[in-house]
Amino acid sequence: MNQHALDTKQAASARQFERQSDRYGKSHILANTEDVEAALKGISAPTGGTALDIATGGGHTALWLARHGWKVTAGDIAPRMLLNAAKLCAEAGLSIETKLFPAEESPFGPGSFDLVTSRVGAHHFSSPAMFVTEVARVLKPGGRFLLIDGSVPDDDPPTEEWLHHVEKLRDPSHGRYLSRKTWEAFVRDAGLTIERSELQPLKQPDLQWYFDTAATPPENREQVMAAVGGAAKRVRTALRLRNERGKIVWWWPQLTLLAVKN
Repeated sequence: MNQHALDTKQAASARQFERQSDRYGKSHILANTEDVEAALKGISAPTGGTALDIATGGGHTALWLARHGWKVTAGDIAPRMLLNAAKLCAEAGLSIETKLFPAEESPFGPGSFDLVTSRVGAHHFSSPAMFVTEVARVLKPGGRFLLIDGSVPDDDPPTEEWLHHVEKLRDPSHGRYLSRKTWEAFVRDAGLTIERSELQPLKQPDLQWYFDTAATPPENREQVMAAVGGAAKRVRTALRLRNERGKIVWWWPQLTLLAVKN
């Protein structure tokens, strides 16, 4: 991958996750893959089934897939993330392939994979619509696409803007959480058929941990704390924003979307 060819958003994500990659290890919240287990229940890897995990991060989804019989390629925009993902799988006695690329420019040929996954990374993508188009291109006919990502409450612009403001302060490489309706439109426009699309609450259990994961600068932490303190009642109710035993927590909608290529 030519780092000089990355657009501004892609380059920011690459720098951020290369710098913070070691914080996405076994103790990270994403190490719990119950959401992947639930989303792919009843879907078994075919003989020689190939899976591509885009924006693999610490490699937790890639590890789950490898454990369940898939031949896995893990992709990411940060080289160190890929090294750590491969190490995580190797420590479990499993091997995966890794590939450095941005989500919007897959280096694989048409119809290369039986399954494409992307979990809690798409809100960083430069062009979510282009990402979905690429997913559809590299899927085999009958192949499936699983997207899991943070979302925003339907028809609630104040809460969406508050969350976007806080996330950009916490991690400037953050793009934007998109609504379920928006993702569904991208998927349909790419020619995929939606099999499942639902929102479930996901807890942000500790703002301080969240700061540390992204290495949020002190001045930005202060602004986030000010936003938390000044959050409107509507926002507090929608996100269940509160202080819980000394920790600032909230819940945002997490989207699970499963689609098939006809």
